[in-house]
Amino acid sequence: MDASQRRKSGINLPASMSETSLRLDNFSSSPRRGPSSFNLSSPLKSMSPRTISNLSSSPSPSKSVAVCSDRFIPCRSSSRLHTFGLIEKSSPVKEGGGGGSEAYTRLLKSELFGTDFGFSDFSAGNVKGGSPMSPSRNMLRFKTEHSPGPNSPFSPSILGQDCGLSGEVSTPPKPPRKVPKTPHKVLDAPSLQDDFYLNLVDWSSQNVLAVGLGTCVYLWSASNSKVTRLCDLGPNDGVCSVQWTREGSYISIGTNLGQVQIWDGTQCKRVRTMGGHQTRTGVLAWSSRILSSGSRDRNILQHDLRVPSDFISKLVGHKSEVCGLKWSHDDRELASGGNDNQLLVWNQQSQQPILKLTEHTAAVKAIAWSPHQSGLLASGGGTADRCIRFWNTTSGNQINSMDTGSQVCNLVWSKNVNELVSTHGYSQNQIMVWKYPSMAKVATLTGHSLRVLYLAMSPDGQTIVTGAGDETLRFWNVFPSMKTPAPVKDTGLWSLGRTQIR
Repeated sequence: MDASQRRKSGINLPASMSETSLRLDNFSSSPRRGPSSFNLSSPLKSMSPRTISNLSSSPSPSKSVAVCSDRFIPCRSSSRLHTFGLIEKSSPVKEGGGGGSEAYTRLLKSELFGTDFGFSDFSAGNVKGGSPMSPSRNMLRFKTEHSPGPNSPFSPSILGQDCGLSGEVSTPPKPPRKVPKTPHKVLDAPSLQDDFYLNLVDWSSQNVLAVGLGTCVYLWSASNSKVTRLCDLGPNDGVCSVQWTREGSYISIGTNLGQVQIWDGTQCKRVRTMGGHQTRTGVLAWSSRILSSGSRDRNILQHDLRVPSDFISKLVGHKSEVCGLKWSHDDRELASGGNDNQLLVWNQQSQQPILKLTEHTAAVKAIAWSPHQSGLLASGGGTADRCIRFWNTTSGNQINSMDTGSQVCNLVWSKNVNELVSTHGYSQNQIMVWKYPSMAKVATLTGHSLRVLYLAMSPDGQTIVTGAGDETLRFWNVFPSMKTPAPVKDTGLWSLGRTQIR
């Protein structure tokens, strides 16, 4: 049997075998039989695979001596190779050449897959002489015969891909986090001063809010809403600043006479009084062991409660009142802002500032260190500046600047997510939440009728409290929790009732 006859039969037989040596009885010519009634009348009936090689002794019409294989290799022309992506319809040849490359590709496939591959008539695909698909593709990848239409929900265009679905399907972007637009609680704060240079609100790590109202300091417990009057400085003095220690047990109070008082917040007892300033102490900042105080006398004093002296060092660098003061989270650097439009950075080893940043064009009260990146400092300028600027204190370079459109009064960085919140004065009196480093606006909150001069964050990092000259304290849920960054639930119904803090 020649090659053309073997191709018509659809089976490749070894040269030593004839077509008549393998016969399968037709069902129509014999009575119906069971599943085991096949009559295989051929020399292969009782042969094992090892004895198949002895077929070379059988007579052959074409060759006297032949060697046959112990495997059966089917003819590829009878297979539906197009279903598995092994071939595809030929594409028109581009103008200007390409014929030599196609001839080489067909010759290469003929050598790799045999003469039948790529030149036979595939009945299912109806491909004749077309250029088969490159064998470098996955040969076992199943190929769907009909691609979905453009209106199909599984169409690549619906999924945002113009090409095939060879890559991963991109996940849709997450919707922006919802921030409630109304405060969930409002406290009346009579005699809360409308003074840009004071710092009268702070929230302790033990969930107690301290507020300076006139000559008194009040403590409000966020767990049970209990209000306690901590102290009264008398008619000749006034509260200018409050700051809790990091542990939340003791609170420092800066007075109008330039004193710094230390009080036990749990027992409501004064522990110590330290002098050194000539006039009001408007800002305080605790590190792990050192208390820094800034005053209208342009000086910064470093206090250590472990020594008997009032202060251990004096930092001189500002030319006007010191109104902003913050220690870095690792206690290595102290940032100070003043009414002289300067932002100074100090360390513990030097009495002179290691950085003098003078890009602001107004008073610098708003200062915040990033808890997510070491050496990243944010600062905000007053009415004439209105910008939030970001600094790399390691190199001393300005990283970014954002014009907010109004006076920047406070900055606080979220410890749960890489975002920060700013409060503003003239002219919009708004509260803004920013995503860093893109500085995209997450939310803009309004409600205060005067400048939002005071800002503090709860210990869990989810709630902020803002104070203004309108004598109100407003509590806002703006940040997600540390463990479950889910959208914050809107609890605006809580704001229906108003409570007094004293």
